[in-house]
Amino acid sequence: MIPDSADGGSPEVPLRDAATVLVLRDGQDGLEVFMLKRNLNSDFVGGAHVFPGGAVDPADREADLHPVCDGRSDVDASRRLGIDRGGLAFWVAAIRESFEEAGILLARDRQGQFVDLDHSLDQPRWSAHRHAVDRGERRLVEICAEEDLRLAVGEMHYFGHWITPVGAPRRYDTRFFLAAAPTNQTPLHDDHEVIANEWVRPADALDRCLAGEITMMPPTISSLKAMARFDTAADALAAATEITSVPTVLPRVVAVDGGMRIVLPGDPDYSAPGAYGEQDRPWMGQVTEAARVVSEEFSSTSAATTGFGPDEDHR
Repeated sequence: MIPDSADGGSPEVPLRDAATVLVLRDGQDGLEVFMLKRNLNSDFVGGAHVFPGGAVDPADREADLHPVCDGRSDVDASRRLGIDRGGLAFWVAAIRESFEEAGILLARDRQGQFVDLDHSLDQPRWSAHRHAVDRGERRLVEICAEEDLRLAVGEMHYFGHWITPVGAPRRYDTRFFLAAAPTNQTPLHDDHEVIANEWVRPADALDRCLAGEITMMPPTISSLKAMARFDTAADALAAATEITSVPTVLPRVVAVDGGMRIVLPGDPDYSAPGAYGEQDRPWMGQVTEAARVVSEEFSSTSAATTGFGPDEDHR
């Protein structure tokens, strides 16, 4: 393992638990994933295309959420993540963040149906719920109690685990999940943390990244490569239920041949000196081009970066 100081970054930056969810649907030309574009002024991956997600909040860890979680206990969730306890909070955080950022609520009503957020008469109420949760004025468990909902954690499947490289202004220990898009819910970005949204075929998003049209970080690229092998959302979700092991991936940004590379564990250059020091900012600007190179290199690596196995060439 490379010590933090070898990267010239800041070992004092704490790792925060985080969760991200890939919401899938079947489009006219095959499987599509929902993506957001982060605010250009964000100090962390500003302008990048991402999936809904964010940090696990203390409220996501409260035990009173467990009774409204359907299909998965904290024991099961923790076992899947390889931690002692508190695993269910990652599923809850992914649901909360997708509601706040994208207006997608992975929850079912008493009849077992995904909650209908598109009904014209109900839209103002759900919009108020969304903004109240986003501002921290209400907890998700309160919305579940008021609307008689249960969070569909049993229908979200864990498949990826990435840790932000040393040197970033914020560092996250992020778990990645898959879920099917609910019917009767039209996603809409919050126009605050994220400024645009789209449904896109994984291969098309990867091609646009290669062409320099959009920016994506390595975990996003890896996740899209994993999805590009599937023809339908059902295929991807079925495969996710068979995952038994998820690798932990800690990339490094290193100096190689006068340039910069993002390298993954197992790469011959993984032990190379860090490419930047604490004085080098903004971090996003430093790694954007290196991330684009990663999208080209992933097709040639045999290392698994998700629970689906080695990355495959999407083209």
